Amino acid sequence: MNVFLMIVCLVLGFVLLVKGADFFVDGACELSDRLRIPAYVVGLTVVAFGTSLPEAAVSITASLQHSNEIAIGNVIGSNIFNTLVVLGASALFSPIVVKSNLLKRDFPFCIGITIVMLVLMLTLGGGQIALTRMDGIILLVIFAVFMIMSVTGAKENASQLGESAEKKDVPLWKSIMFIVIGAAGVIVGGQLTVNGAKSLAEFAGLDEKVIALTVVAIGTSLPELVTSIVASRKNQNDIAVGNAIGSNIFNILFILGISATIGTITTDINAVIDACALVGIVVLTYVFALAKKSINRVEGGIMIFVYATYTVYLLIR
Repeated sequence: MNVFLMIVCLVLGFVLLVKGADFFVDGACELSDRLRIPAYVVGLTVVAFGTSLPEAAVSITASLQHSNEIAIGNVIGSNIFNTLVVLGASALFSPIVVKSNLLKRDFPFCIGITIVMLVLMLTLGGGQIALTRMDGIILLVIFAVFMIMSVTGAKENASQLGESAEKKDVPLWKSIMFIVIGAAGVIVGGQLTVNGAKSLAEFAGLDEKVIALTVVAIGTSLPELVTSIVASRKNQNDIAVGNAIGSNIFNILFILGISATIGTITTDINAVIDACALVGIVVLTYVFALAKKSINRVEGGIMIFVYATYTVYLLIR
């Protein structure tokens, strides 16, 4: 692939990402209104699942090909990017108000499962730093519990709203069509962007490990970034926050769970360092959100700066 085609892939990928995210957010909002489900629940489930598909494709394929560094590095790197850049950039566009349900349940849950992932890497690997098949099954069981809790909570909210809740006239099929078309644009756009960026990075002579931890992780997280920024600009803060936190949960429980169940993922001390950094980053973001039940522009700027510092550390390492 020559340089011109690399740039074309990047530009076309960004266009598909932006337009796909636009359709995706509109469809998710309409679905939320139509089914009387809180927007943050849609963000945590439907939107998070859709925007996490690139990470799923990369990590599961890497696991099948025994590329362990990419399988686990992509998830950890993507979660760091989601937490610092996706939420930070969204806050720069418009200060993000964080709902109490997210602060009381989903944020702490995200911190908890990140710690669980770290503990499993260190304790059940048969003397190695690894995620075994049993670890994968444990993560998938926790994921199933999380989904049941989310669906149950959504049903309770819908019943409490009752028939008095205002319904939009948009047909259900149209909302679903918007979501499907938007998801397709986001996924294809993300893939084109990753391929273009990866080719440019290889052309520039960057090491494969650096590419896996930075270019691939950032590229597969572009759907979350664009979707959350679009949601923030449309004043849909619940979807913006729910998408970032929900994607982190999906990445650890669902994607790593399936990847480890396919075959044991062995790694090294650097992955442990990155996992510890991820725990600290999620806690820092939670502290920002908890202080005033929002993330303002200054805090968003700090989060972007922390990510830039982390990236420099990776390049040096």
